[in-house]
Amino acid sequence: MAADGTAAYPVGWEADVVLRDGSTTHVRPIRPEDADALQRFQQGQSERSAYLRFFAPVTRLTERELRLFTHVDHVERAALVAVRPAEDAGGVGAGEDIIGVARYDVVEPGLAEVAFNIADSVQGKGLGSVLLEHLAAAARERGVRRFTADVLPQNGSMLAVFRAAGYGVHQQLDDGVVTVSVDLDPTERSREVMADREHRAEARSMQGLLAARRVLLVGPGADAAPSTVEALMARRVVDAALADPGDTELAVLGVPGPVEAAPGVTPLASWAEVAQVDLAVLALPPQEAVEAVRRLAGHGARGVVVLSAGYAETGQRGLDRQRALVRTAHAHGMRVVGPASYGLLTTTPGARLHASLAPRPPAPGVVGLFCQSAPAAVTLSATLERRGLGVSSLVSAGHRADVSGNDLMQYWLQDPATQVVCLYLESIGNPRKFSRIARRVAAEKPVVVVVAGRSGQVVPPGHAVRATRAPRRMLDELLRQAGVIRAENAHQLMDVAQVVAHQPLPGGRRVGILASSAALAALVAEAAAANDLVVATSSDFLSADMSDEDVERTVEALYAPGACDVVVAVDVPVVMPRSGTVARAVARAAARTGRPTVASMLGLHGMPEELVATAPDGREVRVPAFSTPEDAVAALAKVVGHAAWRDRDHGTTARPAGVQQARARRLVEAHLRQAAAAGDGEVHLDEDAAAELLACYGLMLHRSRRVRTAAEAVAAADGLGWPVALKSTARTLRHRADLGGVRLDLADAEELGEAVERMRAVAAAFAPDREPVLEVQAMVPSGVACVVRSTEDPLFGPVVSFGLSGDATELLDDVAYGIAPLTDVDVHELVRSVRAAPRLFGYQGAPPADVAALEDVVARVAVLADDLPEVARLELYPVVVAQECARVLHASVRLRPAEQRADGLRRALPA
Repeated sequence: MAADGTAAYPVGWEADVVLRDGSTTHVRPIRPEDADALQRFQQGQSERSAYLRFFAPVTRLTERELRLFTHVDHVERAALVAVRPAEDAGGVGAGEDIIGVARYDVVEPGLAEVAFNIADSVQGKGLGSVLLEHLAAAARERGVRRFTADVLPQNGSMLAVFRAAGYGVHQQLDDGVVTVSVDLDPTERSREVMADREHRAEARSMQGLLAARRVLLVGPGADAAPSTVEALMARRVVDAALADPGDTELAVLGVPGPVEAAPGVTPLASWAEVAQVDLAVLALPPQEAVEAVRRLAGHGARGVVVLSAGYAETGQRGLDRQRALVRTAHAHGMRVVGPASYGLLTTTPGARLHASLAPRPPAPGVVGLFCQSAPAAVTLSATLERRGLGVSSLVSAGHRADVSGNDLMQYWLQDPATQVVCLYLESIGNPRKFSRIARRVAAEKPVVVVVAGRSGQVVPPGHAVRATRAPRRMLDELLRQAGVIRAENAHQLMDVAQVVAHQPLPGGRRVGILASSAALAALVAEAAAANDLVVATSSDFLSADMSDEDVERTVEALYAPGACDVVVAVDVPVVMPRSGTVARAVARAAARTGRPTVASMLGLHGMPEELVATAPDGREVRVPAFSTPEDAVAALAKVVGHAAWRDRDHGTTARPAGVQQARARRLVEAHLRQAAAAGDGEVHLDEDAAAELLACYGLMLHRSRRVRTAAEAVAAADGLGWPVALKSTARTLRHRADLGGVRLDLADAEELGEAVERMRAVAAAFAPDREPVLEVQAMVPSGVACVVRSTEDPLFGPVVSFGLSGDATELLDDVAYGIAPLTDVDVHELVRSVRAAPRLFGYQGAPPADVAALEDVVARVAVLADDLPEVARLELYPVVVAQECARVLHASVRLRPAEQRADGLRRALPA
C-alpha cells in the first residue's frame, strides 16, 4: 500500500473465465491506459444500454469521466473489465476491446456503491453474473461487506443478476429508482448458484469441443522434414482420418508429403483457404503455436488440441510459452486441450469425432475416459481394444494447461451417452473443485479414478500443482469423501469399468459363488472376506461330467430370489475342455434376473460373446470376465462399496446455529492489520483474542490464567473455582502428564503450591534459561480427551482433522481428515473413523461420551476453517468430551494473509 492509500495493481484479480455459451474471456482490473478502449466501449453501446447505466443517453464520456473511471486506487475505488483482443489488433497485448465493466466506490466503511455495464454483443451470456462474483471477491478482500446499487425498474436483467446470485438481497423502490442492497457474505445458496453456473458453462464449453464437426489440422509446413515429431504427428492424424473419417470434415494445412482429397479430408494450400472450423488440432513446433492460435480468430474455433510437447516440462521458458498459448486462446474464446495431448475422440452415432493420434477409434460404449499424458492414452487405448470395452468419448489433456478432468466430469454428468466416468490422473491441480464435482457426478454415475502414485504428490514435469503440507493419505480421504471408486492401477480401473459399464449396481454385499471345484470356491470365499463381502451361498461344484440340465439347475438355484446380491462364477477345468455351457447359463441367468455377476473362466477375458445374453426387456447384457478370481472379486467389491455409498444419506452442509461470520471477519482483518503495521506476516493470537474469535463460531474456550508463583496460582484458583488443574506452557511439557507437565484435581492451596514448585523445577530442567510460566484452570467433568485441528493447505484448502489425544494416537497417526465444507454426515463419519473411536462409546465399562456435543465442535471448526482462509492453523487440544458436554480447554490460533484458494468464491480457469 502506497502512502497515498493506493494499492499496487492487484494481479491476483486477473482471471480467465468461461461464459454461459462455453466461450472464454479475460477479467482484470482496469488500468489508466484503458481510456481509449473504455471510450470505444461506451460509443458502441445502444441508446437503451447507455440510459440504463447512466440514467441518461450518454454516448460519449468526457475526459474527466474517463480519468475518474480508469484511475482507481484498487481499495476505496476499484473496477474490473472483461476484455477480448481488438478486432483490428494482432492479438493479446496488441490492443483490447472492453466487453464489460464492473466497479465499486466505497461510500462508508464496509459499504460500496456498484455499477455494471455489459456490451450489447455479449448480453445474455452470463458476463454480468461473472463480474459480480469477481467484484464481490475483490471487495471482500478490501473489507467491503455490502454492495448498494441504484437500478432503473426497466433494467430487469441487472436486477435479475443481483437476485439470482444467492446473496442476501434487499430491494426498495423510491422515486422511480430501485435501490438494491447486497450482503456479500457467502451463503449456502450463493455457493450452489455459482456451482450450478460453473457446471453449465464448463459443460457447454466441452460440448463445443466434443461435438465438433469441422476440424482443422495445422502441421509444421508442407516443406518441413517428414521425420520431425510434429510431421509424424500430423501424418498420423491424416492417415487415421483417411482410414475412418468418422462424421467430421478434416481440413489439412501444412502437412509434409502428399495429402490427397478424399471423403472427409480436404487439403488446404494456405491460411487464406481456411473457412469456419469448430476445432483445431495443432502439430506445430511450440514457437509457432501462439501465432497459429491468433490466426484462428474469426474462424469460429471453440478450442485447440495441442499435440506437440516442448512447453512447461522444459523449464521456465517453456512455461512462459505455455502460458502465452493458453492466454491467447482464452482471449479469443477458445479452450486448450494439451500441450502434449494424445487428442480427443467420440463415438456418438452420427457425430463421431476423431481428432487424435490413435490409429483407429475404439469401439462405441458408455465409458467416458479421461487421461493426461499421451503414453497413458496409448496404454489405455490398447487395453480397451484388448478387453472389448467401448467408450463414449476419450480425452487426453497432456499437461492439462487448461482443460482438465473437472471439465470433462461437468460434461459427462449431463451426457446421456456416458454412463460411467473413468479418470486416469497423473496429478490433480484443484482437489477441492475435483471433490465437489466428483461428488455431484458420483451420485448419478459411477466415477472410477486412478491417481498415479499413492499420494498424488509426485507431480509429472509440466503439470501445474500447488505445493501441499497435507499428509500423504489426504488424497485417499478426499476421494472417499467424494464418493468415487478408487482403483489401485490402470488394470483395476479397466476391471471396475467392465463391471459398472455392463452390470447393474448391487443391492447388497452378499455373494453367491459358482465354482468348478472346492478349491476355487474356497479361494473366492477368502477373497470375498478380504474385500469385506459376505458369502451367502455356494452352489454344488460344477463337475466336468455334469449334464447341461444339471448345470442349468445349479445356476438357477444360485440365482433364486433372495439367495444372494451378487454372483461370482469361476470355471477352470483341469482336464476336460471348457464347453461353454456354464458361461451361457450364467449369462442367461444374469440377464433374466438383473443380478450383478462377474466371471473368471479359462480362456475368457474382457467382454466375451459367450457371456452375452438378452434381458427380458430386449437389452443386451454382458457379464465381464477376469483373468483371475481375485481380480473379479476385487472389482466387484469396489462396485459394492460404491453402491452402498450411493444408498447412504450424505446429509446437508453443516451450518451450526449462532455463527457470527461478519464479526469474525472483522476481528481477523483487525489482527492482520496490526501485524502488518508491526512488520509481521503472521500473528499468533493470545488466549483472549483466540477466545473472542472462537466465540463467533459458538466455540467457548474454558478460560485459564497464567501464573509464575504459588501465590499467583492460589489467587487464580480462588477466582476460577476449586478444584483446579495446573499445566505447563512449555512446548515440550504441554499436555505431557507423564513428564510432569500436567497436574489435575488440585483441591486446596497447599496441594496447589506444592504442584507449582515441582512443575517449575521440571520446566527449569527442560529450559534452564527461561522463567517457567504455568496455567491454572478450573476442572471440568472427566471424559475422553480429543484433538480437533484445521489447517489452510495451499493445495487442498481448509483441512479439518480429528483424533483422540495421547502418544499412541500421535505415534500411530490415528487421525481422520476431511476437507471443508463438511456435511453433517461427513462430521458423523469423521469422529467414528479413527481406530480409537470405541473409547467414545463406553469402552470397557467407561461411561459413553457426549458424541453429539463433540460433533458440534467439529462442525463449528469446519465452518470457521471454510469461512476464514486467513486461519492458517487452529488447534483445540484438548477437547474433553464428558457424558453430557464437550469442553475446549486450550486453543491455539495462527493467522496469516490469505492466498487465493484454488476453488474460491469466484469462477476462474486455471492460471
